[in-house]
Amino acid sequence: MQQADVYIEDGTVRYVGTGADFVVPGGCRTIDAAGKLVMPGGIDPHTHFQLEFGGTVSVDDFYKGTKAAVAGGTTTILDFVLPKKGESLLEAYDTWRARADPKVVCDYGLHVGITWWSKSVRDEMKILCQERGVNSFKCFMAYKGLYQLNDSELYEVFETCKELGAVAMVHAENGDIIAKNVTKLLSDGVTGPEGHELSRSEEVEAEATNRACVIAHQAHCPLYVVHVMSKSAGIEVARARRRYNAVGIFGETLAAALGTDGTHYHDKCWHHAAAHVLSPPLRPDPTTPEFLMKLLAQ
Repeated sequence: MQQADVYIEDGTVRYVGTGADFVVPGGCRTIDAAGKLVMPGGIDPHTHFQLEFGGTVSVDDFYKGTKAAVAGGTTTILDFVLPKKGESLLEAYDTWRARADPKVVCDYGLHVGITWWSKSVRDEMKILCQERGVNSFKCFMAYKGLYQLNDSELYEVFETCKELGAVAMVHAENGDIIAKNVTKLLSDGVTGPEGHELSRSEEVEAEATNRACVIAHQAHCPLYVVHVMSKSAGIEVARARRRYNAVGIFGETLAAALGTDGTHYHDKCWHHAAAHVLSPPLRPDPTTPEFLMKLLAQ
């Protein structure tokens, strides 16, 4: 921290210092921030506004979501275009722009999900990068039958990202194992929120995380593993960062993973338990939040 003057011109910080070696142009607006902390706006790289999923729509639209972001000091958000299987990436991108442009109150960008694979998808990825300003693409190893790609498709997406200079993102859970576990749990009559974590245990996330990192290394493609929620998956990311440092492996976690845990899935209040459901799920090990926080510190 330092006590300093900050000069901003046309939305860009041009100078930070004591003012002794800088002449402020006349007619500038001055904001007195003496005694306060002046911090850059936050960037939230993972939001889902107005997302249609599982017969529901996320509660925040682009107006309410970005208004809340700005109120908390976040001045840029990155949302996700998620095409339906077989849908044009360009058409899906235009749909998300039409949703967002009239409503956003802060800067925003869009990742684009690769929910199916073909030559046309590859071609549209190139157009998105070169003409629409997109430089990150998200793949799913979960949601079998909806978004899930197989390993061969992942490899091709990662190779394409490498060619385009884009970053590959991945939701890392073993969708085949999850689908099998869901069938077993439903047949046993397990239908409550507790079944969510039981269907996709920690090792299911860790296995997929390791596999994604290996495939990214084979394709020499930078990889960003979204919402790392368990100790085991965090360890895999940390190992991959050491092994494949030249490639570039990154991991994110969520505020929920740092502030609560999966013991709430067994709460007697259904609404309380259901409010903690997300994928990958919160883990029942109560030491997970501290563990993930220490990984972030590295």
